[in-house]
Amino acid sequence: MSKPVKVLIVDDSASVRQTLSAILAGDPEITVMGAASDAYAAARRLQVELPDVMILDIEMPGMDGLTFLRKIMAQRPIPVIICSTLTEEGSRALFDALEAGAVDIMPKPRVDTRSGLLEASERIRQTVKAAAHAKLRPRESRMVVERKLTADVILPPPVAGRVKHTTERIVCIGASTGGTETLREVLEALPERCPGIVIVQHMPEKFTAAFAKRLDGLCAVEVKEGADGDMVRSGRVLIAPGNHHMLLQRTGSDYRVSIKDGPPVSRHRPSVDVLFRSAAQYAGANALGIIMTGMGDDGARGLLEMRKSGARTLAQDEESCIVFGMPKEAIALGAAERVVNLARVPQEIMAWGHSAELARSE
Repeated sequence: MSKPVKVLIVDDSASVRQTLSAILAGDPEITVMGAASDAYAAARRLQVELPDVMILDIEMPGMDGLTFLRKIMAQRPIPVIICSTLTEEGSRALFDALEAGAVDIMPKPRVDTRSGLLEASERIRQTVKAAAHAKLRPRESRMVVERKLTADVILPPPVAGRVKHTTERIVCIGASTGGTETLREVLEALPERCPGIVIVQHMPEKFTAAFAKRLDGLCAVEVKEGADGDMVRSGRVLIAPGNHHMLLQRTGSDYRVSIKDGPPVSRHRPSVDVLFRSAAQYAGANALGIIMTGMGDDGARGLLEMRKSGARTLAQDEESCIVFGMPKEAIALGAAERVVNLARVPQEIMAWGHSAELARSE
């Protein structure tokens, strides 16, 4: 058995430190090596022992979390998860933290109800274990785990031969840990005229709108948080809203997205498996599916369903992944036709769109 993941919690709130410690203590694969109320106490602890993962608040007295993060990544890089009260006003600091080297972001746990605590506990534990496996890029009481559900709880499996081939092409992308910066690299490289893209990135509610807004300001393509009924069209990227599933649907020759509630699938909401299954059902050979960096297996079965429906499918390679979990599972299932480096993903997307233009001109 591998050693438990050692975690250091840094937060000025005693109640948050206690709640996180209790949640993590309920997993035998995780051990809390300590908790600090500010950056200075954390720095002293780091001189004695390095954790496998640090959970860090942004807003703290004295030295703020972002400044401390930059010092850590410059001196002794370790996987850091930002744990924050997510607000629109604070979104800039969260993105700065990701750019500074944080591997993930999670909201501070709310314990209003038992079901809410159970869901938050599982999410926090999985986020910590994913961070422990992350590759860092150089830069300036035991609770019951809910049953892991498949996309069957949201929509039925696709029917072979149901989708007619057209010249309208779309791209479906799924990502998790490390995906925010990875997606930025891909979308910034795309020209204004590119195939319509739909994305599931595992991230908390209230964060996806700010994430989409930031990318919209950086990219030539239009990027927005998906809303029910939004059309998937050339030059537009739709990102699934946090805490909601996003499905692809087709009306005539138009593709639109549907935003739905429902239980977590593969322990995620939004789920890549749900998006990919809907693409297999309604787009088939008209779609390109890409699974990227992330922990776990969400998206692997959905990508296989896309491939069986005639879609083209790609997986990001291990070398360029922050966490080679989701792509590895998809490759093992035979879901990916090809494995490609991150640097090639924008070219693959444009080649897919260009093939549609050639078909229309014939």
